[in-house]
Amino acid sequence: MSRMPALLATVALIALSGGPALAADPTPATTAQTQAQTRASSSAAVRATYDRMDALSRSVFWASEQQADPTDATAGVKLAQALRELGRYDQAAEAAQATLTVQPNNLDALLELGRAHIARGQAFYGVAPLEQARNQAPRDWRAYSLLGVAYEQVRRTDDARAAWNQALALSPDNPDVLTNAATAALTHGDAPGAETLLRRAVAQPTASAKVRQNLAMVLGLQGKMGEAEQILRRELPPEQAEQNLRWLRARSTAGAAPSSGGAPANTPTTDTARTWNSLQGG
Repeated sequence: MSRMPALLATVALIALSGGPALAADPTPATTAQTQAQTRASSSAAVRATYDRMDALSRSVFWASEQQADPTDATAGVKLAQALRELGRYDQAAEAAQATLTVQPNNLDALLELGRAHIARGQAFYGVAPLEQARNQAPRDWRAYSLLGVAYEQVRRTDDARAAWNQALALSPDNPDVLTNAATAALTHGDAPGAETLLRRAVAQPTASAKVRQNLAMVLGLQGKMGEAEQILRRELPPEQAEQNLRWLRARSTAGAAPSSGGAPANTPTTDTARTWNSLQGG
């Protein structure tokens, strides 16, 4: 129980599509700004090509597109997403907010602003835009799923549970929603409950590799290392699987302190999160 609250951020929130901070050029958007002042927006084909690239390349491209046309909501939202995937959460929130300045009711920008605030550990500021998104699109499960995450982060547990129930009513057995609910269960010390939810999630045809890796983590934390190892060796390259397994073995013994190479029990949540996320390789 004592270590479970520190694990909230360790399980990837699939709806967020987040990733760890990467070592990269700290100012890709600034570089793009100087190149974009005199050109028109790119074609749909060029945009589609960049959409398939890594987060750093996308952050540079979409910053350039936004500079070419500050009213381009698609560019603003995609820039915010790329920055969030790079771990630049404050900049991601700023990019989403800039889009909302020109289009206050843009649904995707509202959702992305909520994601950015959740990712930066300031979910309180994400509640209002996510509630606005929910009110604008009451049949869209994404707003409810993200609201569940935000409510959980600010300890509105009953509201979180209600939001996830509504998300599942709109999108039954959605693996993203189930994963977010599993995160909350793990936070409250209910690893078996988290395992049940994640097993439902991985049974869905749309479940991602991240969902399966989350199940492996929950299994490993309960000492079920055999099944956890099988999953990780299927989903990750050998060196990453070994790193994950070492991380889990250091934490799977109930009541034991982490190994000397890991964080102590009272390490802040963000340190624990960085450890797990870095081992997953994004």
